[in-house]
Amino acid sequence: MSVPRVLLPVLLIAAACAAPTPTLEPSSTPFKLGTFDVPGATGPYTSVGVVLDESSVIDLTGANAALGLAVPVEMKALIAAYEDGAADRIRELIGSAEAADARPAFVYDLADVTIRPPILYPTTMLNTAVNYAEHDIEMAAVRDGAPGQAEPTAGGALPGTESAPGIWERAPDDWRWNPYMFLKAPAAVIAHGEAIRLPPGRTQIEWECELGIVIGATATRVPVADAMDVIFGYTIENDVSDRGGRGDTRYGSDWVVSKSHDTFAPLGPFITPKAFIEDPGRLAIAFALNGERLQEGTTSQMIHTVSEQVAYASSLLTLRPGDVIATGTLPGAGSARTPPIFFTPGDTASCTYEGVGTLVNPVQGP
Repeated sequence: MSVPRVLLPVLLIAAACAAPTPTLEPSSTPFKLGTFDVPGATGPYTSVGVVLDESSVIDLTGANAALGLAVPVEMKALIAAYEDGAADRIRELIGSAEAADARPAFVYDLADVTIRPPILYPTTMLNTAVNYAEHDIEMAAVRDGAPGQAEPTAGGALPGTESAPGIWERAPDDWRWNPYMFLKAPAAVIAHGEAIRLPPGRTQIEWECELGIVIGATATRVPVADAMDVIFGYTIENDVSDRGGRGDTRYGSDWVVSKSHDTFAPLGPFITPKAFIEDPGRLAIAFALNGERLQEGTTSQMIHTVSEQVAYASSLLTLRPGDVIATGTLPGAGSARTPPIFFTPGDTASCTYEGVGTLVNPVQGP
């Protein structure tokens, strides 16, 4: 078969400088994408890799060199080029590796590479607050700085709720509150396997196991009906949260103190392209602390859907390839338990979404 060239100009330039492109047969094998430190012949380097069966990795940098290809080796660039030829090249690379008599030198065991955050780093990270009705019910008793929300509403709109012109238009029969999003600092991102570090003097740190929407195209004011078109795929974020407050109630809740300490955004381990997730609204979820399951449910329990969250976010600011929206967490928060459960040094947090993967992070002291 004749392999089409990647269409983006920068890739055309790179391809023109490369060796002649071989004919490769595409594979239909599902895959994930991640970012890795790879043990190269002259020292480690960072590259995007294609993950197969959660056990092996095709290093795109090595594959480009061996086969004369020009697939982007940085995640945001790969996401931007994915629909313009990069996806076809990845499928062809998988086919080449599967057909080889011996494993190519650019294929590694997952255990032999170092997992990095899949996106280094999102330009924008937005998180959706209280997007599961049962989580609202459990958190009402511990919420502070939120006038009018001392009692749970299970996601129901508070009295006097209206449309937010230009941002969120309410249908006449919509019983739900309007979406609420906050920014999470990309500087807080860490990888699967890296430690969540408890800040000095902060003792009320907990988990929020969340599905991450990875944006695939520049998006501004996208209608709900078109939102799936700008999604690249899905990852996992543990929205680590500090419930210890700031010592006063100035301006209500302080989302920076609550959400953006260093290491408070474990992300990954990989990205599953949307083609391999049949319905993001029906994924099983589980969170375990030291092997004990503390959150369990499905994404069908969301108040606002994946598409609605993308539409809302893109009405606030322009989304770009590699941006991430975390979609809220199930009930099972530690702060809402009697007695409360918070992270302590030596803990292990494990967050699983069906078809997306399992994100595991140890917890250590300051």
